[in-house]
Amino acid sequence: MGRAAGPIDGVSIGIVMDEPRKEDEGVVLTEAQKRARRTRSIAIALALAVLVVLFYVMTLVKGPGVLVRPI
Repeated sequence: MGRAAGPIDGVSIGIVMDEPRKEDEGVVLTEAQKRARRTRSIAIALALAVLVVLFYVMTLVKGPGVLVRPI
């Protein structure tokens, strides 16, 4: 059991794992896209916070009786 001498069935590995990655690869967002992402993240966080508060308030309104029910 050794390594293959060449590509197997025409398939070869194009990138060697030991090669350092270039820092400039990847998607670069514009300022408008960064602003939109931040706004969207804040909106999602606020919606989640409102949902948590709503569940907490509804639990307080229903009282401890919400946990007492027949099995």
